Amino acid sequence: MKLLVDINFIDQYTSSFVKVLIDYSPKLIAAILLLVIGIWVIKIINTVSRKIMVKREIEPTLIEFLSDIIFWGLRIVLFIAVISKLGIESSSFVAILGAAGLAVGLSLQGSLSNFAGGMLIILFKPFKLGDFIEAQGTSGTVIDIQIFVTQLLTVNNQVVFVPNGTLSNGNIINYSKKENRRTDLTIGVSYDTDIKKAKDIIYNTLNKNSKILKTPKPSVSVKEITDTGIKIAIRVWTKNQDFLEVSSEILEDSKAALDLENINF
Repeated sequence: MKLLVDINFIDQYTSSFVKVLIDYSPKLIAAILLLVIGIWVIKIINTVSRKIMVKREIEPTLIEFLSDIIFWGLRIVLFIAVISKLGIESSSFVAILGAAGLAVGLSLQGSLSNFAGGMLIILFKPFKLGDFIEAQGTSGTVIDIQIFVTQLLTVNNQVVFVPNGTLSNGNIINYSKKENRRTDLTIGVSYDTDIKKAKDIIYNTLNKNSKILKTPKPSVSVKEITDTGIKIAIRVWTKNQDFLEVSSEILEDSKAALDLENINF
């Protein structure tokens, strides 16, 4: 009798399982097809979007970031669509995702500020890799632009990590934005100096330097008369890469030329 009950129970359970499987199989098959097709479509969309961004010469950092957002955003949408196809209520998942997003946003306000700053820097491009900039009291060559921080290599070979939030909200001096750069120098001479002669000597020194651009024309003028002497301003234009070298050469060569004429500093 017990064996008969067990067999009947098993038959009943098997029949119920088969019935549920048959009834549910269309939804299961549809969900599997949706998942497979969705993954394939996401891969195509991601590849095409990358090619479009590369063709439009968007910053590589931004391409990687946007590609990740597109990839995972579409995966979340696909996941919700699949569970909806299976007959599971999706509104609860959306509510959970919304609550989780709010909690993460409140706990990571500083990081989100840096994230937004990184997006602004990548989109508006106040500087790019290889540019020499000055910002937040630090100057150096940009070696990496990340979503949260920008890395600068200083002239003494130190790497400085500047948060993008403060970087995007402050003043940025980009010394590499333009091809040419003006050098402003000042030389002081004594009161008994023949100013015209001193200016001619400096002009001749500048004309001998091949790194100084002829256009705009170099300028040598009296900047200020002080209690201790006369200040002569020198303004010349150079290529960006020659700026530091030319500044040093002008001071050195001008000093040597003025010494030959016994002009005192």
